[in-house]
Amino acid sequence: MHYASPRQIEVFVQTVAGGSLRAVAGLLHMTQPAASMALAELERLVGGELFERRGGRLHLNPRGRGLLPLAKELLERHREFARFDSHGIAPGSELRIGASNTVGNYRIGELLGPFARAQPDVRLRMRVENTRVIAAAVLNGSLDVGCVEGPVVHAELQHLRWGDDLLVVCAAADHPLAGRRGLVPDDFRDARWVLREPGSATREMSERLLAQLPTPAGLLELDQTEAVKQAVVAGLGLACLPEVALADAVAAGRLAVLDTPFASLRRTLSLLWRRDQYQGAALRAFLASVKSSPKPASKPLTAKSRKSSSRIVASMRS
Repeated sequence: MHYASPRQIEVFVQTVAGGSLRAVAGLLHMTQPAASMALAELERLVGGELFERRGGRLHLNPRGRGLLPLAKELLERHREFARFDSHGIAPGSELRIGASNTVGNYRIGELLGPFARAQPDVRLRMRVENTRVIAAAVLNGSLDVGCVEGPVVHAELQHLRWGDDLLVVCAAADHPLAGRRGLVPDDFRDARWVLREPGSATREMSERLLAQLPTPAGLLELDQTEAVKQAVVAGLGLACLPEVALADAVAAGRLAVLDTPFASLRRTLSLLWRRDQYQGAALRAFLASVKSSPKPASKPLTAKSRKSSSRIVASMRS
């Protein structure tokens, strides 16, 4: 009887992450034919193909999705076997971490800093996408853990609250609503809005806000928070964005945060991982690091920044 080797299993697992044998060959210091042969032999041993070939990329098929959790566990246990007496993290360990846009672009230090400093030998691979894409990648096994901004409900996913995030409504500094206090929904009649793409937690929160307001005069959709922010600065519309992403533009007087007491725009940041996933030493250490670190909280823009923005608005209107 023949058994799969750790090398064959690693080629399979890395192919899931990289999507191509060329990328895997470079990562594992193999030739591409050798990587292809290792995957073909593993498929022969398990009785069928593990991927669908589409558009030059390899995508897990149902057989591959079923095998992936076991394959990852076998690799983790193989690494730990060599260090069974030390209880440490095996050399060469890596974590594939996904983060939604706000976390990946503005809170990466808070998420990864404590763990990276404590475990400098663990290779961290970060992927930044919207919440829907990150959740799907955790489910299909191409990511070990994800950090997202919006609620994700799935029977196969485990959740850990990480922190809070506050969204605000923003406008160009010279917008007619800038500097006004106690705005009400009717003040937004005929407003134009700039939104993130579907699947983004920020988009979901924006749609909840818009449901409370008069019908927008127009909508512009962009797929990055920074792009939305620049569109607002340019006067193309209003937006609902994470406050942490706006501090620089508000301090510089290019954006104004609108006073919307009728809107509840706080959300939870959460870690996601598969319930059936074997937690190797690296993943256990990462989750422990997150649990023990201070919980990040949105830091409201200072009164000084808001007043500075208001003075610039007044100057522009005079």
